[in-house]
Amino acid sequence: MTTIAYVALGSNLGDRRAMLRQALTWLGELSDVRIGLTSSIYETAPVGGPAGQGAYLNAVVQLETSLPPRSLLWHCLDIETRLGRIRTVRDGPRTIDLDLLFYGDQLIEEPELIVPHPRLHERLFVLIPLNEIAPGVVHPRLGQTVQQMHDRLLGVAAFGPSPGRELTGLRALVTGSTSGIGRAIAQELAWAGADVLVHGRRSLEQAELVRQAVQRQGGRSEVLLADLQDRSACAQLAENAWQCWDGLDILVNNAGADTLTGEAAKWSFEQKLDTLLAVDLKATMYLSRALGQLMKQAGRGVVINVGWDQAETGMEGDSGELFAAVKGAIMCFSRSLSLSLAPEVRVHCVAPGWIKTAWGETASEVWQERVKRETPLGGWGKPEDVAKSVRWLVSPTAAYLTGQTIRVNGGAVR
Repeated sequence: MTTIAYVALGSNLGDRRAMLRQALTWLGELSDVRIGLTSSIYETAPVGGPAGQGAYLNAVVQLETSLPPRSLLWHCLDIETRLGRIRTVRDGPRTIDLDLLFYGDQLIEEPELIVPHPRLHERLFVLIPLNEIAPGVVHPRLGQTVQQMHDRLLGVAAFGPSPGRELTGLRALVTGSTSGIGRAIAQELAWAGADVLVHGRRSLEQAELVRQAVQRQGGRSEVLLADLQDRSACAQLAENAWQCWDGLDILVNNAGADTLTGEAAKWSFEQKLDTLLAVDLKATMYLSRALGQLMKQAGRGVVINVGWDQAETGMEGDSGELFAAVKGAIMCFSRSLSLSLAPEVRVHCVAPGWIKTAWGETASEVWQERVKRETPLGGWGKPEDVAKSVRWLVSPTAAYLTGQTIRVNGGAVR
């Protein structure tokens, strides 16, 4: 007869990632143990213990085992010893820590073994990875599911997540996030608790400013530079983004070529088309497919692509023709991709209307009046308006939505 058990892993000394991998390997090599689901790896600040400790990497693994709970505990302690765990001070730094969280629905209270773990319900660094793989498991003493315990610590009310830190523990890549709408999205996700990878084409200085802004919200952030006109650079970006934090939960394909301002405004129709197809359309498709498949294999994720509201209604002139063709293709692609990646991964498209980015700041009075005339809410939107929509779409409150195009355009219908 086998039992489902859950073990938490943590490390803040040495090669932390290697320690977790080795511990998982040795657990899997035990007789009468089969490795089941394994959570993502999360980096968290130390809780308690002496000052000056390094950050921890944490994960949770599901085991199917016929070992009695005391034997399983003994094997966990043996792995800790083999990996150099030395117990000198309570909650001190350690090469590896293996805690038996649940052993079926058993309640055990002995001097050397308490199951469920006595502080399980108080530790967000345990509940976040545990909730990823076992949200429905019920604590046999408290009568609460892992999801309920997780949500309580995050300040989630009975009617759903609070607007505070509902994305805590999630990892996001936002392309084109050094300015404009992309920067607003990166910061909005960070305010909601997400860790954010900042992407730019070549401006390390601008990317670094956004990275610092993200980190000020308490999350992790790294910078990845890549020219998305280059297909090989897209592939490398996908690989680097996935490896950076051992996976991604959110991908926002925001990067787009600016053919309205600067030297690009003088380009020929053909040159603008080639650039928009490469950066806006092809890069979105490459990244969505590559990272979307990895998310599907991991069992969860959300992909957000960026279209244009007037791709559906049309706009006269060269720019209207260019953007309608390219952004319309992204919107259609997103609907098909949502079917390919369901049910594990949700896919949406946001379609901004008149949003005041670089071009809007310098647009002529004719355009200013047109924006007011065509927008029922009477004027330009802000990058933050798009960002808030993205935040909602990637959050748990939108869990039953996929394949949708959300027009963030002040109510314009034509």
